[in-house]
Amino acid sequence: MHSMNAMQDIHLDHNATTPVAPEVLDAMLPFLGPRFGNPSSEHPKGREARAAVEAARAEVAALIGADPEEIVFTGGGTEASNLAIRGTLPASRPGIVTSMIEHPATEACCALLESRGHPVTRIRPGPEGIVDPAGFAAAIGPQTGLVTLIHSQNETGALQPVTEVAAITRAAGALMHADVAQSLGKVPVDVAALGVDLLSIAGHKLYAPKGIGALYIRRGTALRPVLVGAGQERGQRPGTENVPYIVALGAACALARREQADFARRAAELSARLLAQLREQVPGLILTCHPEQRLPNTLNLLFPGVSGRALLARCQRVMASTGSACHAASEEPSATLTAMGIARGAALGAVRLSLGRATTQSEIEAASADLIQAWRALAATPTGVQP
Repeated sequence: MHSMNAMQDIHLDHNATTPVAPEVLDAMLPFLGPRFGNPSSEHPKGREARAAVEAARAEVAALIGADPEEIVFTGGGTEASNLAIRGTLPASRPGIVTSMIEHPATEACCALLESRGHPVTRIRPGPEGIVDPAGFAAAIGPQTGLVTLIHSQNETGALQPVTEVAAITRAAGALMHADVAQSLGKVPVDVAALGVDLLSIAGHKLYAPKGIGALYIRRGTALRPVLVGAGQERGQRPGTENVPYIVALGAACALARREQADFARRAAELSARLLAQLREQVPGLILTCHPEQRLPNTLNLLFPGVSGRALLARCQRVMASTGSACHAASEEPSATLTAMGIARGAALGAVRLSLGRATTQSEIEAASADLIQAWRALAATPTGVQP
C-alpha cells in the first residue's frame, strides 16, 4: 500500500506523465476563462485566440529547429503518430520498416496497415536496447515508403540511431518518421540534425496537460488527413483548435528550451546516485539499457529474484512503473525487454524509475532505501512475488 500522505509519495514515473508546470498552467488559464474566443472568428476575441495559437506554434517550432508552418497541433502524441504513419504512405511504395521496440501508438498503426496488406518489417534491438542501422539498411528497399523509429525508448530510455537511419531512408527515397514524445525536454532534438520528415510530440511528457500534441511535417511532405471537417490546421487536422492546451504546449516548449540542459545534467547526477545506491545493496541488479546512450532521467532495472510489480506494491512511497502487463492469473513480461533477449523470468523483475524537474536528492535517498527494503523482504520469500 502507498502511504496515505500524498506529500510523502515520491513520483519516479515521469516517463508515464509529468505534472503541469506552474508556468504552463499560468499561461493556459486565461484561455479557459475570459479569453475564450474561437480562432476562426474575425472579431477581437477570435483574433486574440488566433494570435495565441500562432505564438504557441512558433514556440514548438523553436524547440525542434523547425519553421512554425511545419507544426500541426493534434490531440496528443498518439494522434500525431497516426497522422504521420497513416497519412503519408504512397500507393506506389506501401512498405514500412520499423523496430520491435516502438510505442504502441506506432506499433498499432503499423499493425493496422499490415492487416490491410502493407508489408511491415520490424528490426530487433541489440542486447542494450538499441537497434543497428545496418538492420534498417538491409530492410529498406524500393517498396519502402516509410521508416518509423522511436527516438528514445519509453521503457528503457535507450536512445536510438535516428540520424543514421534517416540518412539511409532518405538515400532510398522513403520518408522518415520519429517519435520524440519521450525525448523532448530531456535531450536535444533538432529536425535538421536528425534528418527526419515527420516528428511526433506529446505534451503530457513535457509538463503540459494530457490531450495535446503536435506533428512536425517537413515542408513539401505530402500528407492525407486522417480526420475530415473544416479547414483548421491547413486541413491536416480539422476541428476547432484546443486553444488553452495549445497555449500550454507552447509554454512547455519555451520552458524546455530554457531548462533542458540544466535538467539533463541534474537528472543524470541524481539517477547515477540512485543507481549506485541500489547496486551497492541489491547484488545482481541489472541496468537493461546502454549505460550512456539513454535518457538522463531514466533507469530500467531488473531486480533479481522478484516480481517488479510485487516490489512496487511493497514500497511505501515510491511511485514507478514496471514493464509487465498484469492479468487476473499471471504477469506477462515487457515485449521490449524480451525483444532485447532478456529471459522471461528476469524481465518480470523490471522496474522503470524516471526522474522529473522537481525530483530532489532527499527523494532519491528515500526512494533507494524504500526499494532496497522492499527487495530484501521479497527476496527472503520463497517466490519473491508476495506483495
